[in-house]
Order: sequence, then structure tokens, then C-alpha cells
Amino acid sequence: MALRPKVSDIPKIRGALKFYRVFAYVTGTLLLLLVTEMVLKYTPIQREIELGGSQGFLALVPVGSVRAVNLSTGILIAHGWLYVVYLFSDFRLWSYMRWPFGRFIQIALGGVVPFLSFIVEHFISRRVVRELAGLEAPAVVEVSN
Repeated sequence: MALRPKVSDIPKIRGALKFYRVFAYVTGTLLLLLVTEMVLKYTPIQREIELGGSQGFLALVPVGSVRAVNLSTGILIAHGWLYVVYLFSDFRLWSYMRWPFGRFIQIALGGVVPFLSFIVEHFISRRVVRELAGLEAPAVVEVSN
């Protein structure tokens, strides 16, 4: 028999779902920025993103010639750290929902494949809402008796 979430954990699950949804979008957006940065840097374009340099607020400069804030490196670092927060939000939601380990891995992969975090977030959110509705329905019937 599959494990089900505890009825007493429903408020925690709702909070974990909100936290997960926020970081799914943050991680997905930063991953798209990271892919853009990689295309700029490692293709024949050979450019990095400079913030606040002599060429203006934002500028594409040749690789290795950044003199101000290297936004390319900033995006890389931000995505790395925020992916860790995304994994934490994934773990928190997964553990409250008492899902099998494979689902944790599926959700985690959402933060490493471009656009996938938005798709995974949509389906996971729907699944959580559906499972919570099924969990709350018997509790409402018991209270009314």
C-alpha cells in the first residue's frame, strides 16, 4: 500500500507547495539566462555580459575583457545556489507528500533541463492539489457526521 500524506500536514504541504512553485520559476528563469550566457560565450559569438562598465549599463564584451561586474559569472553562481534551494523545496514537498523516491528525482531534473521546471511545476502542483482534495474530502465527511 502506498503511503499517503498525513491530514495534520496539510497546512505544511500548502506552504511547501508555494515555496516549491516560487523556486521552480526562479530556477527555470535563471537556467534560461544561463543557457543564453553559455551560447553567447561558447559559440562563435564569443561574448560575456558586463554590468556597469565603460560601454554602458549592460554590454556584450569579448570573452576575457570584462572590467566591471561579470554578469555571466553572476548568473552561473546564482543559478547554482538557487538550484540548491530548489532541491530543498523539492525535498520538502516530496517528504510531506510521502511520494516514492523516483518522483523526487523527476522534480529535481526540472532544474537542469531548460523549460522543464515550468512544465514539472505545472504537473506537480496539479497533483498536489488533487491529492490534497482527496485527503480533505473524507475529513469533511467525518466532521459532518
